[in-house]
Amino acid sequence: MTTQMIIRIKPELKDKLNRLARTEGRPTSSVLRDMIERYIEEHDIGPSIDDLWDRIGKKLGPKGMSPSRIDHAIKTVRKKHG
Repeated sequence: MTTQMIIRIKPELKDKLNRLARTEGRPTSSVLRDMIERYIEEHDIGPSIDDLWDRIGKKLGPKGMSPSRIDHAIKTVRKKHG
């Protein structure tokens, strides 16, 4: 399912975007979706944080922390700072 988003931009910017999208043979909405997806991929730190927690868990395991204790600690911290 998709949803609509309404944004306000200067008419000149809209015209340029429409022209560029047409030269690529693409709808303007497709170009904008791609731009938004790229922006989120570049700025979303969630995957990096998940990777960090995984690496922390791997370091704590050999120090006697069981996977369930590690998981519990991660969930506790995430609730506190989420």
